[in-house]
Amino acid sequence: MFRPAMMLSLLVGSAAVAQAGQPVADATTPSHRFGPRDVFSLSQASDVQISPDGKRIAYTRATGDIMIDGDRNEVWLVDVASGQQTPLGVAGSSRPRWSPDGTRLAFSARADGQKPQIYVRWLATGTNAAITTVPEAPSDMAWSPDGRKIGFTMFVPGEGEKLGAPIAKPEGAKWAEPLKIIGQVRYRADGAGYLRPGYRHVFTVSADGGAARQLTFGPYDDGRSIAWAGNSRSLLVSANRGKDPERDAQNSDIFSVDAESGALRQLTTRYGPDEQPATSPDGRLIAFVGYDDKLLGNQSNRLSVMNADGSNARVLATIDRDLGDPQWSGDGKSIFVSYADHGVTKVARVTLDGHMTNVASGLASGELDRPYSSGDYSVSKSGAVAVTAGDGTHPGDVAIVGRGGELRRLTNLNRDLFEGKTLGQVKPMAVTSSAGGLPIDAWMVTPPDFDPNRKYPMILEIHGGPFSSYGPVWSTDDQLYAAAGYIVVYANPRGSTSYGEEFANRIHHNYPSEDYDDLMSVVDAAIAGGHVDPNALFVTGGSGGGLLTAWIVGKTDRFKAAVSQKPVINWTSEVLTTDGYTTMAKYWFGKMPWEDQEQYWRRSPLSLVGNVKTPTAVMVGEEDHRTPPGEAEQFYAALQIRSVPTTLIRVPGASHGGLADRPSQLVGENAAILAWFDRYRPR
Repeated sequence: MFRPAMMLSLLVGSAAVAQAGQPVADATTPSHRFGPRDVFSLSQASDVQISPDGKRIAYTRATGDIMIDGDRNEVWLVDVASGQQTPLGVAGSSRPRWSPDGTRLAFSARADGQKPQIYVRWLATGTNAAITTVPEAPSDMAWSPDGRKIGFTMFVPGEGEKLGAPIAKPEGAKWAEPLKIIGQVRYRADGAGYLRPGYRHVFTVSADGGAARQLTFGPYDDGRSIAWAGNSRSLLVSANRGKDPERDAQNSDIFSVDAESGALRQLTTRYGPDEQPATSPDGRLIAFVGYDDKLLGNQSNRLSVMNADGSNARVLATIDRDLGDPQWSGDGKSIFVSYADHGVTKVARVTLDGHMTNVASGLASGELDRPYSSGDYSVSKSGAVAVTAGDGTHPGDVAIVGRGGELRRLTNLNRDLFEGKTLGQVKPMAVTSSAGGLPIDAWMVTPPDFDPNRKYPMILEIHGGPFSSYGPVWSTDDQLYAAAGYIVVYANPRGSTSYGEEFANRIHHNYPSEDYDDLMSVVDAAIAGGHVDPNALFVTGGSGGGLLTAWIVGKTDRFKAAVSQKPVINWTSEVLTTDGYTTMAKYWFGKMPWEDQEQYWRRSPLSLVGNVKTPTAVMVGEEDHRTPPGEAEQFYAALQIRSVPTTLIRVPGASHGGLADRPSQLVGENAAILAWFDRYRPR
């Protein structure tokens, strides 16, 4: 529901743009800049699925709607030859999956406010039918090779912990809610809140409809990813069925599940995650990704293959990048994978002798608020590759890869929205860190109508993770900052992914550390370029970027103001209150807080709060279970005690990953940040 009065405790609207020295257009005058109301109309393509014959692409189109303060999703079809688009005609549809012969399309949709179900469209007649009537939302859909069944996973509720026997309530009595007894190890998840007891299991259903059949049981979550064996008699799933799966959550294996009896056969056994199984066209081989877990902060998935019975497992691609989404070529002689390299998402083909060739570059899709590396792809039997493609001024569109690797865009979903508007331009920056001379990739977003003879205020915007990467792709936040007259700079300091494990693990058990020096070198390089006012520097970032923002203001006074978004402030409280508490300390610290309190305190921004002089606002979602509100509130309280100018910005209903999901809240957050910066901007 759109509730403007409850969006934020600090909300200033378009006044921030005017205060930053830029004109505010009259409400009746079209603006040539990207503005807050434009955020509600952004569109993006995702989950591109090319038909087996390569002639059509199904994809999910998300289109913003200001009346629902969010996106409306629908599956669309694109003709590859002509680019002609056709909607599926089912509101709320998503996750399209072609049948092996290309005559049918399975998808997920919700009818009349009910739980999502699996539907099938018969392309020849245009007829749709729901083939499931299940009580929970199905996920991970996969067609059997013979086209007769669809496998999927679904949550199955459990009993949960019970303590004591409740007494009967008198008829008509109004009692308080009953006690909530929690016994499971994983009891919260960001975006979902407190979890119902139960487990995810594997099901099948006839492609013509009927009763869904449960194949797996027990106290295990099955089906992190799902596929079929070549003979259509069994499914392949990734699952953690070890001795203590909830406390040892990373140790998943590939299992074969008999489609009739449900009998399980374990195919991989190494310690570490094995995921995303994909069967070769002849059914002889299984491709998958994973790694031998060495308890490092960052570990990259390697592409492996094994025989269908699990024997002769071997690593194919040795490139030091995180590979994912393996898909076989139609002739079974190679495997396609996606990966990020220096912040840019790519698709490559790997032959069975391990030779790797890049096929496409410049993929984009995913979060629109910030420029995280991302993108989707799929491959037809003929070898045609469909991708979501974008750049710094275009959110993800549908594209087909040409023979030379060039991308031919088939959609331009934001053409009308951007018509007549001047957007901030994204340009690469080459930076050398003062800490050891490490090369650092960075990008600069310049304001519309950029004048190279002027100096502009600058915002350093820091990515989260910390094991993730930014790239030269669309960012709604950065475009709004640029439209308000700021240069925006973002970078991939040490610890970022897409540069190999050694680069990422430079912060292993040492975060934050010299990533601070990397970021300061980025700021220095931006100033040296001649377009940044060194007396008008500002800094913000979210999650790991919020932590680094709080760390920065404890180390330097060079920034005029800061906004730390959804930060970690105190590692001791964080590792015991985050939803990922079974893994965070294990991988990022090596010891628990009660075993090495000195390390936890030394790496906490709270340890530096006595140095802070920079006016620093703090922002957090009220339903954040990754870096809970208590982290932000500790910093806010400490700053208040020290009389450092601060403001606490709480975002109602927002999770960690969903802090900017609602457009009204995104523009409110952005406007609040700009207003905070403008308050301390030199005149």
